[in-house]
Amino acid sequence: MTAKIKYRTEDEIRDRAKVVLGFDEVEAGIQQGTGQVTTFNQLGFKGVSDKPDGWYLPDNHNLTAIILETKSETENIFQQKWEDELIKNCNIVLKQYKHVIGILYNGNDIRVYKDNMEEASAAPELQDKSYYLALFTRDMIDKQHIYNLTKRINDCLHIEFGIKNLYHRMIFTACALVACQYGATLSRGMDYPTFHTSIHSTLSKSLKDSKKLNQKLDLLLEVYAEIKMNAVDNQEAIDNFIEWVTEISDCVGSDYWNGEDVMGIFFNEFNRYKKKSESGQVFTPDHITSFMYRLIDVHQDDKILDAACGSGAFLVKAMCNMIRDAGGIHTRKAAEIKDVQLFGIEFDREIFALACANMLIHKDGKTNLEHLDSRTKEACDWIKSKGITKVLMNPPFESKYGCLTIVDNVLKSVPKRTKCAFILPDKKLEKDKKGSKLLKHSTLEKIIKLPEKIFAEGVTTSIFIFEAGIPQNDKEIFACYIEEDGLETVKNQGRQDIKDRWQSIEDRWITIIRKQSGDDTIQWINPAEHLSYQMPEKPFEIFEEDFTKTMMDYLMFEQGIDSKAFSETLLKKVMYSSHISADDNVISITLNREESGNGQTGHI
Repeated sequence: MTAKIKYRTEDEIRDRAKVVLGFDEVEAGIQQGTGQVTTFNQLGFKGVSDKPDGWYLPDNHNLTAIILETKSETENIFQQKWEDELIKNCNIVLKQYKHVIGILYNGNDIRVYKDNMEEASAAPELQDKSYYLALFTRDMIDKQHIYNLTKRINDCLHIEFGIKNLYHRMIFTACALVACQYGATLSRGMDYPTFHTSIHSTLSKSLKDSKKLNQKLDLLLEVYAEIKMNAVDNQEAIDNFIEWVTEISDCVGSDYWNGEDVMGIFFNEFNRYKKKSESGQVFTPDHITSFMYRLIDVHQDDKILDAACGSGAFLVKAMCNMIRDAGGIHTRKAAEIKDVQLFGIEFDREIFALACANMLIHKDGKTNLEHLDSRTKEACDWIKSKGITKVLMNPPFESKYGCLTIVDNVLKSVPKRTKCAFILPDKKLEKDKKGSKLLKHSTLEKIIKLPEKIFAEGVTTSIFIFEAGIPQNDKEIFACYIEEDGLETVKNQGRQDIKDRWQSIEDRWITIIRKQSGDDTIQWINPAEHLSYQMPEKPFEIFEEDFTKTMMDYLMFEQGIDSKAFSETLLKKVMYSSHISADDNVISITLNREESGNGQTGHI
C-alpha cells in the first residue's frame, strides 16, 4: 500500500513565512504580521476591504513596505492569476509608500517583485525581511573615488603622520576601516590619543568572540599597537583621515561591493613607495581572482583554501561571489559561507595581520585564518582537517620561499579529485626539479598563460589547474594564451579596467577554455616534453641591408680595417665636409670634389 503524500496547507505555509520573515517580532514604528482576517482598511488604507496574507508597514512611509501572498504547496505560483493578485495588493500599498516588495510563496517556490511591476532576482529560499528591504537600499560603487580616497590616505599617513613602512600604513588604514564597520565613534575634532584608542578598543571588541576560536587573531592587535607615528598633532590631518576612511567604509558596506580586495586597492596605491615585497608576496589583481573563481567552477557550497593567502584576495572574492550566488549578504547561507567555508594560511606576521583586517572589513571567516608555514607538516594536518573542495592560490614565486613545496603540500593534503588553481611563473614547473614530481600524484589539466603586464614586477605568469590525487601518466595538457586583458595603466593607481573591457574578455575565455576550442593560441602539450605554454617561434627573416652589411664587415676584416673607426670617419666627411642646404623640408648634401670626385648631391 502506497503512503499518501501530505502537502502543507496555506495556513501552515503562512505560519512558517511569518517566522522566517520575522513578521512575528515587535518593532517600534512598524506594523507587521500575517493572517486572513485583517483588511487593508484596518491597516490604514481607508475603504479598502482586500486582505493581504502578510504585511510589513513602517510608520515612515518613505521606507520600504512588504506585502506577502501565500499559497499551499499544491498551488503553482507561476500562474498569472496569483501574480495579478499580488500586484493588485502592492498597488494598494504604493498609494501611500514610496517602495513596496511583493512576495509570492508556496513553501517551495518564491517570486519577488519590486514595486508593482519588476520581478526581482532573489534567493531561492525565503529569507528574513532585511534581505528583501535591502533590494531598495543598494548604492552603486564609484571605484575611481575609492582610488582617489586611497591616494589621499596614503599621502596623509606617509607625509603628515610620517609612517614610512608600507605595510604599517596599510594595516593602520585597514584597522580604521574595521573600526568603522563595527561601529567605532570616529568624528572630526578627536585628538590623536582618543582616535587611536577608539580604533584599538573597537578592534578588541569585534575580535572577542572570534579569539575564543583562534587566539592568533591577537596578532592584528599587536601589529596595530606597534605602529608609531612621527607626528600626531596635525588636527586637520586627523580629521581628513577620519572623513576619507568613513567614505571608503560606506562603499565596502554597500551590497554593490563585489569582493574587491581592499588590501589590493591599497597596495596599488601604496606601492608607489615600494616596488616589491621582501617576503615574496605578489598581490593578485582583482579581475584575475574573479576569472580563477569561474575557471574551476566554484559554487556556494564549496570550501575554499588559499594556503598562501596574503591579504586574502582570493578568500574575499570567493566569499562575495558565493554569497551573491546564494542570494545576497542578507541570506542565512551568507553567514554559513563566512563562518565555515573559507580557509587561509599566511606565514608572514604583518601580512597575516593584513589578511585578518581584510576579512574583518568584510565581516567574514576570520576565525579560519591560520598563522602557519605552509611548508610544514602542521599546515598539512590543518588542511586535511577542513574538507577542502576547491583551491585558489598565488603562492610566493621564488624558490627560497618554498613555492613548489607549498604547491606539493597542498595537492597532497586536499581530498582526491579536488580542483586546484595556482598562479605561477610560466616556466616554474620546468625549471624546478620539483615541478615534474607533482605529476606523480596529481594531474595538470590546464595551463592558461596570462597577459604579460599582469604583475608590475615583470614576471610572466600562467594559471596552472590541477586535479589532486590523480597521477598525470601520459595525459596531454590543454593550454592557451590570453594576450590582452583590456586594462590600462593609470598613473599612481596601477592597471585598471577603465574602459570596462575585461568582463567580455573573461566571458569569451571562459567559454573557450570550457569548450577547449575557438582560439588560435590553443595547444595540447605532452607533459614529457613541456610543462608550460610554448610561445611560437618567430619566422627567420633576412633583408638585403643585413646581407650587404655582413659582406662589408667581412671585407673590412680581411683588409684589417676597424669598421667602427671607418664608419665614424665616413660620417664626419659626409656631414661636415659638404655643402648642406634645406628647401621645402628636403635637406640636400653636396660632397666636395676632393671628397666625392664629381660634386655628387644626396637628399634626405
